[in-house]
Amino acid sequence: MRTRGKKPVNNLITWRFTLVCAVVFLVFVTLVARAAYLQILEPDKARSESDKRTVRVEKLHVQRGMIFDRNGKELAVSVPVVSVYADPKALHKSLVSKVLRQARKNGEDHQALAENTAELDKRTALYYKNDLRWRELADVLRLEPKKINSRLLNDPTRRFVYLKRQVTPAVANYIGDLRLPGIHLLDESKRYYPAGEVTAHIIGFTNIDGKGIEGIEKLYENALTGEEGRRTIRKDAQGREVAVLDERERVEPESIHLSIDQRIQGIAYKALKSAVLTYKATSGSAMVVDVKTGEVLAMVNSPSFNPNNLNDAAPHKRRNRAITDLFEPGSTVKPLAILAGLDYGAIKADDTIDTYPGWMRLGGSLVQDTRNHGEMTLREILKYSSNMGVAKVTQLVPKDYLVGLFQKVGFGSDSGTGMVGESSGLFYPNRRWSDFEIATLSFGYAIAVSTAQMARFYTMLGAGGINRPLTILKQDDIPEGERVFKQKDVEAVVHMMESVFEKDGTARRINVDGYRAAGKTGTSKKAAVGGYGDEYVGYFAGIAPASNPRLAVVVMINEPGGDVYYGGATAGPAFAEIVSNALRILNVAPDKEEVAYVKGKENDA
Repeated sequence: MRTRGKKPVNNLITWRFTLVCAVVFLVFVTLVARAAYLQILEPDKARSESDKRTVRVEKLHVQRGMIFDRNGKELAVSVPVVSVYADPKALHKSLVSKVLRQARKNGEDHQALAENTAELDKRTALYYKNDLRWRELADVLRLEPKKINSRLLNDPTRRFVYLKRQVTPAVANYIGDLRLPGIHLLDESKRYYPAGEVTAHIIGFTNIDGKGIEGIEKLYENALTGEEGRRTIRKDAQGREVAVLDERERVEPESIHLSIDQRIQGIAYKALKSAVLTYKATSGSAMVVDVKTGEVLAMVNSPSFNPNNLNDAAPHKRRNRAITDLFEPGSTVKPLAILAGLDYGAIKADDTIDTYPGWMRLGGSLVQDTRNHGEMTLREILKYSSNMGVAKVTQLVPKDYLVGLFQKVGFGSDSGTGMVGESSGLFYPNRRWSDFEIATLSFGYAIAVSTAQMARFYTMLGAGGINRPLTILKQDDIPEGERVFKQKDVEAVVHMMESVFEKDGTARRINVDGYRAAGKTGTSKKAAVGGYGDEYVGYFAGIAPASNPRLAVVVMINEPGGDVYYGGATAGPAFAEIVSNALRILNVAPDKEEVAYVKGKENDA
């Protein structure tokens, strides 16, 4: 009986042992199969899931490159700032956790509360409202509490939302001390322009993300930006770095050295702004160029704007008018007509031109002077700005030859600065030109140019007939140019242009203190629908010192108000102020006294 009673017990033990072994075997097989599946059939998924938990990418930020003037003075710098952003999901999770913890402390059924979504949302909103730190956050960021609340609470699934960009480090430190859940700080940089409105049109500005929008900031975006470095690492469960998977060095940005001289830029801006305000003009532009190299030492416009605060930066203020706006240049191109006659051999420097009776008809249209000057020397033609004189000179030169010279000196093409938005002007050399159109071309109509193109032409005069493209970058070497005119012809015309400052000249009231200057006034009517309107553009362009030219300066005053609108009166004073002060800054010796001394000796003889 006992023997038979033991058999079921042994069988039960054997069966249980077999079942356990089978289960263990199946578990083992399942694990092996799963491991094989993950490692052999779908290894990428396992790696991806692992990388999500352990791999982190650290960015090695670079600050935007700096922009300097030719003497190393900062025109654009990056300053450290901090942006404040929120993680609404993390905030919601923190608030829920605190509400449930408080419910548990009060003896409530926190599990039931967690399942009651409506009640939970009500309590979290109340908990948020009662925390005065959020009101402090709104105050320090100078934002309406409702605005912050909507960003933080309306969508608790969001992981990133900006609260305020580019706050000061002091504000960031205060926010950090508040220790608000879901609120984070991000180190960034902000562009600052020390010269403000004086260099605004050249430098341009960046947007809030540090991307160049206009001017040099946009033109050299890639060079100024550089490239961020990346460091890919693996971390363990405690957040400790265990391996460096990849490391890319950051590419440091370049610094841009402009040809601009901040001292001359400031002088030019002050003189131009004063002229625009004095004559109640719509706008104005001025440029100063080194005739030896073609480097732009100053490029200014009025009205301007403050690139550090764009609240008052309307589109018409941001436009770099010196390179974008086009006008018929008027009498400022008359030296080119005289040069054409000299270069072709149709006239000589000491020739006279008969302008009697002060008018003539060409193709049924009238060309005239304000009065009959009769016989005039070439010097007098420029001194009195005679339309008849230059028109008669151009009649001695083939049309194609004259039009070709306008092309050679740069009209109809960009000035060479390469700046964003530069216009090449309006000039159509290949069309058929009538005799009257050629005459009007000689005194600055039938063509539209920018201030920069006019500056390039006068730079060519100052360089003795060598035409160089303008540059906005500092040059280490003098760039080669193309000789357009013989040096002796250009020097003769430059000497003639000194006459405009003499008695009865068109700039007789303009005095360039300490220096001989060679210039030309220009006044042109603005084109309107169906012809010309009642608005004018006043120009003054010239070079100095006339004895050994160093600078070319062009000043344009657009739509002066009142009865004074001639270029000599509106743009002339600004020209004189810019030239005399700029030459002193460059330590150029005055040459007026030398001329006076020589004349005195001649009189004694």
